[in-house]
Amino acid sequence: MAEIAEVLLRTLGSFLAILILTRLLNKEQVGQLTFYEYVTGITIGSMAGTIAIDTEVKFLPDLLGLVLWCFLTYMMGYLSLVSRPARKLLEGQPTIVVHNGKILEENMAKLRYNVDDLLMQLRNKNAFNLHDVEFAVLEPNGQLSVLLKSQKRPVTPEDLGLPTQYEGMSWDLISDGEILKENLQKINLTEQWLRDELGKRGIFDLREVLYAGIDSRGSLYIDKKKDH
Repeated sequence: MAEIAEVLLRTLGSFLAILILTRLLNKEQVGQLTFYEYVTGITIGSMAGTIAIDTEVKFLPDLLGLVLWCFLTYMMGYLSLVSRPARKLLEGQPTIVVHNGKILEENMAKLRYNVDDLLMQLRNKNAFNLHDVEFAVLEPNGQLSVLLKSQKRPVTPEDLGLPTQYEGMSWDLISDGEILKENLQKINLTEQWLRDELGKRGIFDLREVLYAGIDSRGSLYIDKKKDH
């Protein structure tokens, strides 16, 4: 029984430590991580797991090791932020893998990046014909950036010489029945105004609203939880 209690306490302690430390590290989503950041994340998780369930190791020394590892990770992140050479060393750099419809085999070999993966990522970017690609760049996080040849890109209003109106940014006002008061304040609107607008649409209970937002033209969009 004492061992179970110890595991519970260790798990709670390591969970809280991971929660705090990861918030301090402020890392991106998994799809945006570089390989170095990905491996570091796995290591931190492994250390926390060991602290939580291995009762043969001492809690505080291992917790100190976890904190130190996170501190070193933070310092490496800061160093890469202020130093381009450090950023290049830790994160790598973008590499051109396609130029003017031609695959650059040498660059592909250096990256250990095969043609099947390249073609798959090109298709994900709606580039189904290699000849249509002007440049394809493999980013440090593994994502592929693609620039189509000018004659293959979608036509824009600028290409046609057509004037466009400024659209600006839309703001979320309600999320899952809860008013986002900070956003209302940023655009100089009040909670009462929002409730009045909802009332005009026959909505008097915020719990009925899944989402509500407003665009730069003042158009209010509302999505109810039960539309029918």
